[in-house]
Amino acid sequence: MELRFSLALPRDVRSIPVVRRVVGDALRGMGVAEGCVDDLLVAVSEACTNVVQHVRTTGGYEVTGHVHAGMGQFKITDGGRGPRPAPEDRGVLSESGRGIRIMRALVDDLDIDSAPDRGTVVHLRKRLTWRDGALIGRLDRDLMHSAG
Repeated sequence: MELRFSLALPRDVRSIPVVRRVVGDALRGMGVAEGCVDDLLVAVSEACTNVVQHVRTTGGYEVTGHVHAGMGQFKITDGGRGPRPAPEDRGVLSESGRGIRIMRALVDDLDIDSAPDRGTVVHLRKRLTWRDGALIGRLDRDLMHSAG
Protein backbone atom coordinates (compact mmCIF):
# COMPACT_ATOMS: atom_id res chain seq x y z
CA MET A 1 0.00 0.00 0.00
CA GLU A 2 1.28 3.44 -0.90
CA LEU A 3 0.05 6.97 -0.20
CA ARG A 4 1.14 10.20 -1.90
CA PHE A 5 -0.19 13.70 -1.48
CA SER A 6 0.81 17.26 -2.27
CA LEU A 7 -0.46 20.52 -0.80
CA ALA A 8 0.25 23.97 -2.27
CA LEU A 9 -0.29 26.54 0.48
CA PRO A 10 -0.07 30.27 1.07
CA ARG A 11 2.67 31.38 3.44
CA ASP A 12 0.17 32.09 6.22
CA VAL A 13 0.03 30.84 9.79
CA ARG A 14 -3.52 29.57 9.14
CA SER A 15 -2.14 27.01 6.68
CA ILE A 16 -0.33 25.05 9.40
CA PRO A 17 -3.47 23.53 10.99
CA VAL A 18 -4.55 22.47 7.48
CA VAL A 19 -1.26 20.61 7.01
CA ARG A 20 -1.60 19.01 10.45
CA ARG A 21 -5.13 17.86 9.66
CA VAL A 22 -4.29 16.37 6.25
CA VAL A 23 -1.10 14.63 7.44
CA GLY A 24 -2.68 13.39 10.68
CA ASP A 25 -5.83 12.07 9.01
CA ALA A 26 -3.83 10.33 6.28
CA LEU A 27 -1.47 8.61 8.72
CA ARG A 28 -4.23 7.63 11.15
CA GLY A 29 -6.34 6.33 8.27
CA MET A 30 -3.51 4.01 7.28
CA GLY A 31 -3.18 2.74 10.84
CA VAL A 32 0.00 4.48 11.97
CA ALA A 33 0.46 4.36 15.75
CA GLU A 34 -0.57 7.57 17.52
CA GLY A 35 2.88 8.27 19.00
CA CYS A 36 4.44 8.05 15.55
CA VAL A 37 1.71 10.34 14.13
CA ASP A 38 2.38 12.85 16.92
CA ASP A 39 6.14 12.89 16.19
CA LEU A 40 5.56 13.49 12.50
CA LEU A 41 2.93 16.18 13.10
CA VAL A 42 5.31 18.14 15.34
CA ALA A 43 8.22 17.77 12.89
CA VAL A 44 6.15 18.75 9.83
CA SER A 45 4.55 21.65 11.76
CA GLU A 46 7.99 22.93 12.80
CA ALA A 47 9.15 22.92 9.18
CA CYS A 48 5.99 24.75 8.07
CA THR A 49 6.30 27.24 10.92
CA ASN A 50 9.87 28.01 9.82
CA VAL A 51 8.56 28.80 6.33
CA VAL A 52 5.77 31.03 7.62
CA GLN A 53 7.95 32.90 10.12
CA HIS A 54 11.31 33.17 8.37
CA VAL A 55 10.96 33.09 4.58
CA ARG A 56 11.09 36.59 3.13
CA THR A 57 10.29 35.83 -0.51
CA THR A 58 6.86 36.10 -2.06
CA GLY A 59 4.76 33.08 -2.86
CA GLY A 60 3.61 30.06 -0.98
CA TYR A 61 5.09 26.74 -0.05
CA GLU A 62 4.44 23.09 -0.75
CA VAL A 63 4.14 20.05 1.49
CA THR A 64 4.38 16.61 -0.09
CA GLY A 65 4.04 13.27 1.64
CA HIS A 66 4.87 9.74 0.61
CA VAL A 67 4.16 6.65 2.69
CA HIS A 68 5.57 3.43 1.29
CA ALA A 69 7.22 0.27 2.60
CA GLY A 70 6.82 1.31 6.22
CA MET A 71 8.49 4.69 5.77
CA GLY A 72 6.94 8.15 5.96
CA GLN A 73 8.68 10.79 3.86
CA PHE A 74 7.68 14.44 3.90
CA LYS A 75 9.09 17.34 1.94
CA ILE A 76 8.47 21.01 2.71
CA THR A 77 9.55 23.30 -0.15
CA ASP A 78 9.72 27.11 -0.18
CA GLY A 79 11.43 29.94 -2.02
CA GLY A 80 13.64 30.97 0.91
CA ARG A 81 17.38 30.72 1.32
CA GLY A 82 17.34 28.23 4.19
CA PRO A 83 18.65 28.31 7.71
CA ARG A 84 21.50 30.65 8.50
CA PRO A 85 24.50 29.19 10.31
CA ALA A 86 24.04 29.55 14.05
CA PRO A 87 26.55 31.68 15.96
CA GLU A 88 28.67 29.66 18.37
CA ASP A 89 27.51 31.60 21.44
CA ARG A 90 23.87 30.45 21.30
CA GLY A 91 23.06 28.56 24.46
CA VAL A 92 20.64 25.76 25.09
CA LEU A 93 17.96 28.31 26.06
CA SER A 94 18.21 30.23 22.79
CA GLU A 95 14.92 30.31 20.92
CA SER A 96 16.50 30.52 17.49
CA GLY A 97 17.30 27.16 15.94
CA ARG A 98 15.12 25.08 18.27
CA GLY A 99 12.79 23.96 15.47
CA ILE A 100 15.57 22.17 13.63
CA ARG A 101 16.71 20.44 16.84
CA ILE A 102 13.13 19.39 17.55
CA MET A 103 12.67 18.01 14.03
CA ARG A 104 15.97 16.13 14.23
CA ALA A 105 14.91 14.54 17.55
CA LEU A 106 11.54 13.33 16.21
CA VAL A 107 12.46 11.81 12.84
CA ASP A 108 15.02 9.27 11.69
CA ASP A 109 16.50 11.50 9.02
CA LEU A 110 16.43 15.26 8.40
CA ASP A 111 18.05 16.94 5.41
CA ILE A 112 17.84 20.60 4.46
CA ASP A 113 18.75 21.40 0.88
CA SER A 114 18.99 25.10 0.12
CA ALA A 115 20.22 27.26 -2.74
CA PRO A 116 19.57 30.97 -3.39
CA ASP A 117 18.26 30.35 -6.91
CA ARG A 118 15.84 27.50 -6.08
CA GLY A 119 14.77 27.87 -2.46
CA THR A 120 14.84 25.43 0.42
CA VAL A 121 13.63 21.85 0.73
CA VAL A 122 13.31 20.19 4.13
CA HIS A 123 13.26 16.37 3.90
CA LEU A 124 11.83 14.46 6.89
CA ARG A 125 11.93 10.66 6.99
CA LYS A 126 10.67 8.33 9.69
CA ARG A 127 10.16 4.58 9.95
CA LEU A 128 6.47 4.14 10.77
CA THR A 129 5.03 2.09 13.59
CA TRP A 130 1.54 0.64 13.29
CA ARG A 131 -1.45 0.29 15.61
CA ASP A 132 -2.51 -3.23 16.51
CA GLY A 133 -4.96 -4.43 13.86
CA ALA A 134 -3.91 -1.74 11.37
CA LEU A 135 -4.79 -2.34 7.74
CA ILE A 136 -1.11 -2.41 6.77
CA GLY A 137 -0.38 -5.13 9.33
CA ARG A 138 -3.33 -7.23 8.15
CA LEU A 139 -2.28 -6.86 4.50
CA ASP A 140 1.29 -7.87 5.34
CA ARG A 141 0.07 -11.00 7.21
CA ASP A 142 -2.32 -11.93 4.38
CA LEU A 143 0.45 -11.59 1.79
CA MET A 144 2.79 -13.73 3.90
CA HIS A 145 0.15 -16.49 4.21
CA SER A 146 -0.64 -16.46 0.49
CA ALA A 147 3.08 -16.55 -0.41
CA GLY A 148 3.84 -19.65 1.40
